[in-house]
Amino acid sequence: MTALKSTSSKVSSIETRCAATGMRMTEQRRVIARVLAEADDHPDVEELYRRCVAIDDKISISTVYRTVKLFEDAGIIERHDFREGRARYETMSDAHHDHLINLRDGTVIEFTSEAIEKLQAEVAAKLGYKLVDHRLELYCVPLDEDKSEQ
Repeated sequence: MTALKSTSSKVSSIETRCAATGMRMTEQRRVIARVLAEADDHPDVEELYRRCVAIDDKISISTVYRTVKLFEDAGIIERHDFREGRARYETMSDAHHDHLINLRDGTVIEFTSEAIEKLQAEVAAKLGYKLVDHRLELYCVPLDEDKSEQ
């Protein structure tokens, strides 16, 4: 499975957001930003490091850790803890989505559901609140796994 959409040198959405905050961008930060922006999965720091080193073998794991923390603190990327004991990251999105996590192989599927959004707002209202934000993570195993156990 490839996690990179491309290896273009065009300015990534993360680089654009960094520039908007006035963040200084070194060439190594640019590589990290592009790899993160091009990821179609939610890589952890070690996976991000492997992908970055394939582009620039002078990038250290500590540089990746520091840069990821910098991007996270600036609100450019979002950290997720999907019960694996390691943080995984994705670019902050303007559009809301939720996550379904396959506990067998760690695959993360992003989805949206109007029915779920409506239900969450209804629950909050019934309890006397207005819903302003939420995060939904569904932890699952494949349906065919249940059939094989019967």
